[in-house]
Amino acid sequence: IEIIRKNKKKFKILLLTANKNHSLISRQIKEFNVKNVIISDPKSYLILKKKFKNINIINDLNKIDKITSSKFDYTMSAISGFNGLKPTIKIIKKTKILAIANKESIICGWDLIKRQLDKHNTKFIPVDSEHFSIWSVIKNVNPNLIDQIIITASGGPFLNLKNKKIKKTPKLATNHPNWKMGKKISTDSATLMNKVFEVIEAKKIFNLSMNKFKILIHPKSYVHAIVKFKNGLIKLVAHDTNMKIPIFNSIYDTNDKKLLNKNINLDKLNNLNFQFIDKKKFPLIKILKKIPSKLSLFETVLVSANDALVKLYLGKKIKYLDINKKLNKFLDLKEFGNLKKKQAKNISEILELDKYVRLKINLKGV
Repeated sequence: IEIIRKNKKKFKILLLTANKNHSLISRQIKEFNVKNVIISDPKSYLILKKKFKNINIINDLNKIDKITSSKFDYTMSAISGFNGLKPTIKIIKKTKILAIANKESIICGWDLIKRQLDKHNTKFIPVDSEHFSIWSVIKNVNPNLIDQIIITASGGPFLNLKNKKIKKTPKLATNHPNWKMGKKISTDSATLMNKVFEVIEAKKIFNLSMNKFKILIHPKSYVHAIVKFKNGLIKLVAHDTNMKIPIFNSIYDTNDKKLLNKNINLDKLNNLNFQFIDKKKFPLIKILKKIPSKLSLFETVLVSANDALVKLYLGKKIKYLDINKKLNKFLDLKEFGNLKKKQAKNISEILELDKYVRLKINLKGV
């Protein structure tokens, strides 16, 4: 929205979506003269319907076909969690370009997404900083020329914590040194589970084997990805910790439009300080060895179980170290190991498995 706001004459917002923040979307409707809105929450839907008489307000994604018969030029899918999966797949046929900033959709439903992208000739752009960085370097490259891809991790708030007596409380875990993020993703950053997810995402998006990827600690969060080619060249992408940069470039793509940003930070470039991961400090990183080579429902178990355990941790019902112990124990259950050879047939299968995993953790524990 902020990017479009600075160049309003060049853009027309055809559709806005929200869960229940009717006050914010009301302001956006007025500012950008938006004629189509999808809002999920029933109460918020009724408020908007009463407030705006002359625009198309719906609360059912299945009615999206009534909005326009032509394709949108660009759609951003940034709905958090599993709630983003169905809308992401639903919107593909209605857009020329789909930018996704939703881990769960890609990790759990990439095969379903890719099928629809190919069917409707929709261009896909990942907008998480790491994946956009990789994409910007290799989008026109023969994958056989890629030797290695490095994804960087800040190390989170516990990277330099040496005193083992300090309790790793939710308050400390959610205090990320570089990025302003929600509590859940900040906790994933502290455990490095976010990097486990990012490698799985990258493997699926770029259709490369897991052994092509490596994670390095980079406390400055200035370099987001490094690609080494078989011809000896190494390319890296660096930018400030600002999500506007990948989003801006996904919108303008090859256009020469300029984004106002900071000068090159020579202090950071002169002190990149890459480090190998201490697997004793970040044991969850070893979960990557459990991930099957082919797309499967096992990844849904991983995402759902981690999400449920982080929620218990943030609610102070389990300790920080329990996340790793309980997650590994849960993933090793035979019923879930069997899912490594099973692909998702549809969205419902993924969502039902998600509900089952959460219920099993919350009712029975691990």
